[in-house]
Amino acid sequence: MLSSFLNKICICVWLLCVTSLVHAQDNPQAQNTFIDLETQQAIDYIDIKNPELEFHSAFKPYVSSTLTNFSDTTIPYIHFPIKNFFLGKSFNEGPNKRLQYNLQTLPIIDLQAGYDLLNSKFLSETSGGAFAKLNINNDFSFALTAIGGRVSYPTFIDTIVQTTGVIPGYGRAYKNNDGSYNYTNLSGYISYSPNKVFNFQLGKDKHFIGDGYRSLLLSDVANNNPYFGINVNVWRIQYNVWYSWLQDFSRYDGSQKSLQNKYGTFHYLSFNALKNLNISFFENIVWQGTDTNRVRTFEVNYMNPIIFYRPQEYSVGSPDNSMMGLTISTKLFNTLKLYAQGVADEFYWQQIKKRNGWWANKQGWQLGAKYIDAFRIKGLSIQFEYNQVRPYTYTHGSVQQNYSHYAQPLAHPFGANFKEYLGFITYRRERWGISFQGLYAIIGKDAFGSNLGQNIFLSYTTRPYDYGHKTTQGNKTKLMQSDIKLTYYLIPQMNLRLELGYIQRSVTDQLNYQLQLPYIYLGVKSNLSNFYRDY
Repeated sequence: MLSSFLNKICICVWLLCVTSLVHAQDNPQAQNTFIDLETQQAIDYIDIKNPELEFHSAFKPYVSSTLTNFSDTTIPYIHFPIKNFFLGKSFNEGPNKRLQYNLQTLPIIDLQAGYDLLNSKFLSETSGGAFAKLNINNDFSFALTAIGGRVSYPTFIDTIVQTTGVIPGYGRAYKNNDGSYNYTNLSGYISYSPNKVFNFQLGKDKHFIGDGYRSLLLSDVANNNPYFGINVNVWRIQYNVWYSWLQDFSRYDGSQKSLQNKYGTFHYLSFNALKNLNISFFENIVWQGTDTNRVRTFEVNYMNPIIFYRPQEYSVGSPDNSMMGLTISTKLFNTLKLYAQGVADEFYWQQIKKRNGWWANKQGWQLGAKYIDAFRIKGLSIQFEYNQVRPYTYTHGSVQQNYSHYAQPLAHPFGANFKEYLGFITYRRERWGISFQGLYAIIGKDAFGSNLGQNIFLSYTTRPYDYGHKTTQGNKTKLMQSDIKLTYYLIPQMNLRLELGYIQRSVTDQLNYQLQLPYIYLGVKSNLSNFYRDY
């Protein structure tokens, strides 16, 4: 098994090395920049060191025109380039050479071998694919990413896959006789920027809102979804509106026909009050499509791109699931970013003042800090983050209208009814990197058949009572996980890296359940998307 794994590594490295790197056109407008954690670290470094009024850090993926003033040379370690011109071929046509093309390709590799010490079992993840992007005249881009493979996971991830039938973030899992899974995943977009103010996109991909590791508004945990989006950048303001086609798994029986359509419209308004201060407002609404009682498609009342949704929602009888949120961030001393986020699924001030634990006080909040070049050590970054979400947040009376897509939450992977503490320490120098990630969470899971608000896939109409609800109520489950990882960047320009890591996971609850799961892994990767192993 090990020799086969090493052979695959050698083949993949050879394929990468035979392809030449060519610099592409300057100042593109229509491309999307990847939102993987490694790229985000580099973007955070520049944003904190040299804040810009035109850059809005909380909405991802970034459109390339917003990164015009960013320079990769200011980052004190070798990294995957922010303006990712890699494996490109540029050429001009026409008598005046006004028609400029740039074609970029990148092989995607995700090979990992691991050992589950709890079950004394070898595991492997063998995935691969390709990314291709065509840019025309800096204002038009077409991108496509296709990946797939055969994977087997440690117990804490395998349990999720078995329960949902879905590999988190990647789509449906097709189980093999040996306990592994096959999967395929496709994403991409068509992007057009007629000028530096407007960008229009049609695609199938993910979005993320926030400056933290987690997002309580919208994260990249769930699978890709089809969308049409408009991005507007003018003065100190960025405004995004996008319309999404989501899928509900509440009646999933293994067939495509059992999936139910649902839809979402999202608004995000970001304002840079100062170079060091950003205030942003978020709102969305999710509604179900056709069910056994009615035929319903995309609600035309929710296509208005510039209104607040509460008045519009009430005009159609308030049948759907709406949510609002706020993000704030500030940068200090060119080394520190403080950020906060709040979400309100329901907000009744009279009930909040009473402090009586009314079930419909469905809110959550986040506090965090990023510290770069910590203690004046170049390449050392430290991050702390706290997240808390009350019971029944993200749920709805109709299960089909909860805040989820493809059997995964659209916001925090824990769902609701939890408190979470996160810590990260990362040191990068030249091609080397070492990182530590620690997590401690208290999650109030359902107990004795009662819906106590953690599982967002249950209807809130099944709650046992109306008052007296507290965060982490129910079966208090304590999760502790640490992940230490050593990374060597084989070809930084393509994010090809070698990783050796160790995960220690501990779970205990009030029903005397205990689990200690150590997991060690070795992998070679060039993938440019996030896969979370910490929930």
